[in-house]
Amino acid sequence: MNRTCRDPPESPPRRRPGTDGPGTARSSHPRRSCRFAQGCPAACSGLRKVPFPWVFRHVPRPGNLVATHHQHRSGCVHGHDGGARAPGVHGGDAVSARLRGIARETQKIVEAGGYVRPDGHPVSLADAIEAARRDTRMLGPEPVPVPEAAPADTRIEVTGESSLEAARRLAHRPVAVLNFASARNPGGGFLNGAQAQEEALCRASALYTCLLRAPEFYEHHRTHRDPFYTDRVIHSPAVPVFRDDRGRLLQVPYRVGFLTAAAPNAGVVLRKAPDRAAELPGALAVRAERVLETAAAHGYRRLVLGAWGCGVFRNDPARVAGAFRALLVPGGRFAHRFEHVVFGVLDRTGATRAAFERCFADVAARVEP
Repeated sequence: MNRTCRDPPESPPRRRPGTDGPGTARSSHPRRSCRFAQGCPAACSGLRKVPFPWVFRHVPRPGNLVATHHQHRSGCVHGHDGGARAPGVHGGDAVSARLRGIARETQKIVEAGGYVRPDGHPVSLADAIEAARRDTRMLGPEPVPVPEAAPADTRIEVTGESSLEAARRLAHRPVAVLNFASARNPGGGFLNGAQAQEEALCRASALYTCLLRAPEFYEHHRTHRDPFYTDRVIHSPAVPVFRDDRGRLLQVPYRVGFLTAAAPNAGVVLRKAPDRAAELPGALAVRAERVLETAAAHGYRRLVLGAWGCGVFRNDPARVAGAFRALLVPGGRFAHRFEHVVFGVLDRTGATRAAFERCFADVAARVEP
């Protein structure tokens, strides 16, 4: 993560030898064409009905495929960015190849509907994956209706955890995690071994196949090239998470609701439309409100947020933190709506996490991971 991102944000995935064109990768999924990389909603449209546990005969067992722990730090130019990441520029070709291997194994697990634990016990995920895919929906850009709910005492934390670490800690009750999304490519550079928060979530869970169920989200942003993007949010409920941040298969999977939303691309706005820079705070405020509306509308009381769009999208961490603060603290629209909100900020330099700590200093508990 020490290198500067050389590719422009939201550039299409690079063509590699053996592919059919940009964003395609025949080798990225077993017995499938390039539809996964293209975001085809027909891909993985259903799990094959294979007698349990024979389905797991060729499913990967835990091995030595380990992702780098800094895979989605926000304290460098390309961490936690929410945009498409190209291979080979985030930690070197060896790391990228390793992450591509984990992505391929994750795809095999999703297709098979399970995996085998180190003790040889098969773990079935088929029903959970199918339910998460079936119930994935896009909401917005209009306001999302929010039902009334009993007020709650809200605990806000700023931590150095990854999104998955925080989610696992809170997962004994329903928890929603904000996915810092690419606006145009499902999973960002997940299939190509890129390193950012969205890719880490996709490597560890069945999120990628759920995102393919909302093609209208990506089609709109590909057609309309406005770098502010839109207030659309994809909700994927109870998605199985079966790896940790280092790529290791879990003994016991857990489930997370994912809220997929793209932050405005402030870097492109400042470079190509500086006269619109004054619109960025308002855009962030409305987008953050839509995210919290979606969470509240689906009954979540526990949230994992973070340095959304603070990587290559170049949003000011203090501004992102402020957008959520205005909604969550007393006097805000969602004050006392949620029981527990964690801002998990992996940050090599400490500056991004410090911005969140300052913003929530009077209301947050600072928790070391």
